[in-house]
Amino acid sequence: MAPPRSLPALLDLRAATDPGRTALICGSHTLTFGAWRDRSSALATGLRNRGLRPGARVVLRYGSGDWIAYAVAYCAVLRAGCVAVPLSDRQSPATGAHVLADSGATALLHPCGATLPPELLAVGVRAVTEEDVVAESGALAEAGTETGAAAGTGAGNGRTSGAGAAAPSDAPDASDPAALAQILYTSGTTGTPKGVTATHANLVHGCTSDERRRPLRHSHHFLHAFPVGTNAGQTMLVNALDSAATAVAAPQFTPGRFARLIEEYGVGSVFLVPAMAIELLGSQAARRYATDTVRLVGSTAAALPGPVALGLARAFPRAQVVNYYTSTEAAPAQITLLFDPDRPDSPGRPADLRDLRVTAPDGTPLPPGEPGEIWLRTPTSPRAYLEGAGGGTSAVPGSGNDAEVFRGRWVRMGDLGRVDEDGYLHLLDRERDVIKSGAHKVSTLQVEDALHAHPAVADAAAFGVPHPVLGAVVAAVVVPRGALDAPALRTFLLDRLAAHELPARLLFRPSLPRNEGGKILKRELRLLLDDEALR
Repeated sequence: MAPPRSLPALLDLRAATDPGRTALICGSHTLTFGAWRDRSSALATGLRNRGLRPGARVVLRYGSGDWIAYAVAYCAVLRAGCVAVPLSDRQSPATGAHVLADSGATALLHPCGATLPPELLAVGVRAVTEEDVVAESGALAEAGTETGAAAGTGAGNGRTSGAGAAAPSDAPDASDPAALAQILYTSGTTGTPKGVTATHANLVHGCTSDERRRPLRHSHHFLHAFPVGTNAGQTMLVNALDSAATAVAAPQFTPGRFARLIEEYGVGSVFLVPAMAIELLGSQAARRYATDTVRLVGSTAAALPGPVALGLARAFPRAQVVNYYTSTEAAPAQITLLFDPDRPDSPGRPADLRDLRVTAPDGTPLPPGEPGEIWLRTPTSPRAYLEGAGGGTSAVPGSGNDAEVFRGRWVRMGDLGRVDEDGYLHLLDRERDVIKSGAHKVSTLQVEDALHAHPAVADAAAFGVPHPVLGAVVAAVVVPRGALDAPALRTFLLDRLAAHELPARLLFRPSLPRNEGGKILKRELRLLLDDEALR
């Protein structure tokens, strides 16, 4: 069977096959494939009626409690031939304004009742809701106004069915697989978020038209709590469209509520970021619920500390713990690493090493055991950075500002690592996080693993701080669980770290600053140390 050409085409297929099947659950709301198709078709027609032409960029500003409305809006924007620009409503107004201006957006979709910061309205982009657009389109249709063709889309006469929902035949999906479909912004943990472009072919790669081959067939439901606007969140949206399991999106992550959802829906597959895993393992409330239905625990977005992975394996004894190694730039390239409790120093062994390589700085592949830069190969049209402010065309991979990251179909991950003789991947550190202390290079991941091994450490982060003689030394901020002081922790670390790896500065805090995707904001931790030094 031919694979779907786009995500809206996949939605049409699922709706035609089983329209009453529940695709997505969020809070007390559910969305069937049939309703998803009808609502997105009606919204796509309304967007075209408003004059949005193919290629127009539309920002989708939604929260984690609005996953159903977001799913409808996202597929509608793609069905209308426009470009979706996901944006979480938890992003700062400044970040939102940057995304609007940088992407060249001409419209902003948001959930009904949402309050928009004035900064977003000041850029001259018209903000609307699904309800506004569909109601206006229905009024035009009742007045006998010809729709669709005026926008130059060739979308037929805009007839409606049901409650104003355009039938699939009235809004055919004719998306060019090579056309730009999405601009997703990086997390911005080290600077201004960058827009990463993806085509329809890139987004739909790996999806199937064969009902017998749908992924996650071992689960009736899969659960996540990823926010809109992240690469992990977009992966869950594609899973909702493509997998055999029904998606359950937690409106807000708290360990007790997350565990309750596992029990309530008999969840078979759970997807987390390391920060959520740490909270879940440390929660007494979560232990009250039955979680023995879980067969897969997937971690993504950041490195999962070995002690935390071991904790997940113990907490979900019937499940396989999997590390998904990818990035916003590399997707859909992804390495699936099956965690082995007998090898906790590695996130796992890839099933296939052909799409992963470790190289020297000049790009020369290195043999097993040798550390170097990690690259992934994308199996389809690669992504690229958006060129220039104000919505320039996407860059050609391998040229201009992309040259450091994209080389043909190979994508530089920004990590240092090695593959051992047995085929296990070892992540040494993010390139930017390696601490050069005197003649030594210190891995912050190794320091964090050692800190997480202490039973009284709930969370920890390591990073470098300037030193007048050595250049830099290790600092760490620790979230204690119960009583813990610096001398006891230093004594514990003596058997696990070399002298140059031991934290020269230790700070205890009730929590670590993270972005909404769960990544630690180390620049804020450095400011914490600076503030502490001034006291």
